[in-house]
Amino acid sequence: MVNNQTVTVETAKELGLLPEEFDKICEILGRTPNFTELSIYSVMWSEHASYKNSIKLLKTLPREGDQLLVKAGEENAGMVDVGDGIACVFKIESHNHPSAVEPYQGAATGVGGINRDIFTMGARPIAQLNSLRFGDLNNPHTQWLLRGVTKGIGNYGNAFGVPVVGGEVFFDKCYENNPLVNAMSVGIMRKEDLISAVSKGVGNPIYIVGSSTGKDGIHGSTFASADITENSADDIPSIQVGDPFQEKLLLEASLELGKSGCIIGMQDMGAAGIICSTSEMSEKGGCGMNVYLDKVPLRQKNIEPWEILLSESQERMLVCVEKGKEAIVEEIFKKWDLNCADIGEVTEGDRLNFYWNGELVADVPASTLVLGGGAPQYDRETKEPAYIAETLKFNIDDITEPTIEECKEIADFLVQHPNIASKRWVYEQYDSMVGTKNMSTNRPSDAAIVNLKGTSNAIACTTDCNGRYVHANPRVGAQIAVAEAARNIVCSGGEPLAVTNCLNFGNPYVPETYWQFVNAVGGMGDACRKFNTPVTGGNVSFYNQSSMDGKIEAVYPTPVIGMIGVVEKHLQTTLDFKKKGQTIYLLGKSVNDINCSEYLFSYKGVKLSPVPYFDIDEEYNLHHTLNGLILEGLIASAHDVSDGGLFTTLIESAMPNGLGFNILTDSEIRLDAFLFGEAQGRVVVTIDPAKEDDFVDMIGLTGVPCCTIGTITDGAIIIDDEDFGKIEDYKVKYDTSISNVMEK
Repeated sequence: MVNNQTVTVETAKELGLLPEEFDKICEILGRTPNFTELSIYSVMWSEHASYKNSIKLLKTLPREGDQLLVKAGEENAGMVDVGDGIACVFKIESHNHPSAVEPYQGAATGVGGINRDIFTMGARPIAQLNSLRFGDLNNPHTQWLLRGVTKGIGNYGNAFGVPVVGGEVFFDKCYENNPLVNAMSVGIMRKEDLISAVSKGVGNPIYIVGSSTGKDGIHGSTFASADITENSADDIPSIQVGDPFQEKLLLEASLELGKSGCIIGMQDMGAAGIICSTSEMSEKGGCGMNVYLDKVPLRQKNIEPWEILLSESQERMLVCVEKGKEAIVEEIFKKWDLNCADIGEVTEGDRLNFYWNGELVADVPASTLVLGGGAPQYDRETKEPAYIAETLKFNIDDITEPTIEECKEIADFLVQHPNIASKRWVYEQYDSMVGTKNMSTNRPSDAAIVNLKGTSNAIACTTDCNGRYVHANPRVGAQIAVAEAARNIVCSGGEPLAVTNCLNFGNPYVPETYWQFVNAVGGMGDACRKFNTPVTGGNVSFYNQSSMDGKIEAVYPTPVIGMIGVVEKHLQTTLDFKKKGQTIYLLGKSVNDINCSEYLFSYKGVKLSPVPYFDIDEEYNLHHTLNGLILEGLIASAHDVSDGGLFTTLIESAMPNGLGFNILTDSEIRLDAFLFGEAQGRVVVTIDPAKEDDFVDMIGLTGVPCCTIGTITDGAIIIDDEDFGKIEDYKVKYDTSISNVMEK
């Protein structure tokens, strides 16, 4: 065997492996690994690839449901039945660390990678969403990150030809040096056309297709398994470079290949490149491979065998081809002007043998490399953070209730706050119309609606999480993230079906961080079981913390929920007020609660408070009730109360058609709690007067609290008979707040 470079436990530590892991590798191989083999284990046993500190907890999440066609971990993405023989394939993943040091390529390749997860299964991507977190918008570094990430997502997605239909953007200083860039892709296919990520059949050839291989992205998964520091920019070679036009060709070739009847399985090359694809496909098929690295098409010279194995060059797939049908496969990729190289074959056993010019450079068992299999699985120490006790000391009575005049100032402040204001500066750089399936561009709703042409259904999709809530109470905060995602789909006329998640946390070796993680996963599981939205898979991103000038700061625990549902098109419900004179109702309980609200945090400057009011049973009953009201055709509009509180909800519903509202507050509830509190389980609906009696009769049977709060006006904003201004003035401030900062 070549590559006999001496390695030691110190070499292993330099590659991110623990001393006990080095000992385990020696035990597995029955000898000391060479450098190439050690490099293989270093990437495959990295946190990013192995989930070694999270897999045990992930297995506790609900993963069963009649709607599921593929369970979590079985394939590259989740697969759900959406009717008419159509399957929806969807997944969300992070590209946080690359985006922190090279925001354009980091975000672009995140979009490319998540789309490959979708079409490698045989589905055509039809929609993209994202969930983004940045630091203080007034910080020039944050502005640089925001520009780069937005441009990266836009340029890649626009060129690839899949619309961005929804998402979220949130700003907080905790994300200053460690932005979160979570990308979600949604695709559709016929159920019977699934391509599995498997290799089997001794003698079947293994092909690498798509782009050539270079040195970009080497040890990218290891890079993603460490803190961001002042020196992280030195790791630029760990960041991949994307080519959306090449990906578009690969998409079409892959879908054609899937229908050719020539392949056994296919998997994209994401984190850890060739070694990840060969090991995962082999382990799943219970087989091994001989791989000849000198046959891999290269884009540059002087690449070592271990670099070829670990490269994360983009737009590549590994394909197991049925022996005797090689010519058909090669002709497809010739047609699309893409590389198609036979680099190996399936073997008996589970050994992966890698050769370089006839010499064996690595010999490892596939089963020992993959997550959920032979890769390590750990339980880490937990400790409740000290700040949790501090949050519980908050007392609403310590905050002076504002007068109605001060409420005008608060309203003006909130509508311009970057966490509340329109994100149009961001989303207008994305193509939301390409493909003509987006049904919510001119019909705004709480969830994005994507047309399933030729059927009576559409797909509803959303991404949701308020990291501030999860920080205050990880278990309840994670429940709220699931509940809000489900609420958004229900408000849009849909039925929630399933979840993909992107779990963004700090260092798992910090007991306080792991405590957050354990509780958040537990809360997510509770809520997913309640709303019958099983988890189909997703991504864990640890080490989202920065070490700058000797100070370590972790991001808020941010378990982003990507949820999809199905909507009968005739039931699609929008959030916009329709006409003057319609009655405005508030569904759900009003409480004296301003906890964790944008008002309390940003206007009052109170940084620690408990999680907002939330009752999962009340939430479930609200969803069920709203679903029935929409089914009976009684609702003119529906919009959930979330960030910014009731006032923000009303403003967002009023702006699309230039209408206003005249409401009365509840004398038993504080003004700030009623208008700006973020208590959960509430929805604003509007009812046409002709349907009001039927609405009242039906709501009376449900037990859901409901009260009339006012009527729609022709543009005036009136609260408790006080003039709060005109909707057009709020709209200007709402629409231009972020662009005024970004275009100085």
